[in-house]
Amino acid sequence: MKPQYVGLVGDVGGTNARFALVDAQGHVRNPRSFVARDYDSLSAVITEYLDATTGRRRPQRAVIAVAGPVLDGEIEFTNLAWQVAEGDLLAVFEFEAVKLINDFAAQALACPQLAADEVRLIGPKLRGGSDCPIVVLGAGTGFGVAGLARGNLGDVAVATEGGHAGFAPSDEVEVEVWRRLQARFGRVSIERLLSGPGMYDLYKTLADLSGVDAVLTDERAVMAAGLAGDALAGTTLDRFCAILGAVAGDLALTFGARGGVFVSGGIAPRMAERLAAGPFRERFEAKGRLSDYLREIPTSLVLHPYPAILGAARELSQMERM
Repeated sequence: MKPQYVGLVGDVGGTNARFALVDAQGHVRNPRSFVARDYDSLSAVITEYLDATTGRRRPQRAVIAVAGPVLDGEIEFTNLAWQVAEGDLLAVFEFEAVKLINDFAAQALACPQLAADEVRLIGPKLRGGSDCPIVVLGAGTGFGVAGLARGNLGDVAVATEGGHAGFAPSDEVEVEVWRRLQARFGRVSIERLLSGPGMYDLYKTLADLSGVDAVLTDERAVMAAGLAGDALAGTTLDRFCAILGAVAGDLALTFGARGGVFVSGGIAPRMAERLAAGPFRERFEAKGRLSDYLREIPTSLVLHPYPAILGAARELSQMERM
């Protein structure tokens, strides 16, 4: 006899669409990942997943974390040619309730509940304030940011489009990087550098500044070569980590995130050692008169493979209590 599933949870980004089921005890079951661009719509992916896992016994509710801003229960994906509405999903799948939430808002909900072996400290061991805000940020196909406001009545995730805020150079090299990217693209956002495509643009720009050929073909090659000891690719990874640290510090100030800063996304876990040993924490703290404020804030790398799934499951449990 198949177990009774009360909810479908999902995490849909520009590259992958991940789904799982939540059973009556609140456990997340049957996670599965799909290549989003192989499907014409979100409904097509959900149909394939549910047909394979539940058959006709469909769950009652769904919470799906999505990569982009959700407005009035609808989203037009930033890095994927899909439009999704809660009402359409209700009609197609006959759920009792559906909620779309921003993917990094879901991760913010998950971060306080991650186990010790699901995160890795970046920098010193510090105790963040248990009732203070946190912020989660991460680079992947794009760059996501969300906050979590905490209080006696529970936690409230704050979705943002902070990855599209402007990039602020911190030294002369970054000023030159900004100038070249501005000449190519116009406005230079954080995501223009802190993303998969951004890492490759950073590599090509640093090659140009150094007067050498950019022989690698994409960000995956840059990552592999940098970790293997290639000088230019390694410089790119170190600069990427430095910029990530500077941005994380700015966001900690913006959110007042004395509860902690969590680095997530698809890129950072693949270079965990370099992130921990490199300039991330130094640049995180380098905020002039506010450096002492930043020194008291813990920074952690999220190692859990599906934090947005956990956050969606937490949101599902809150829906059930309403």
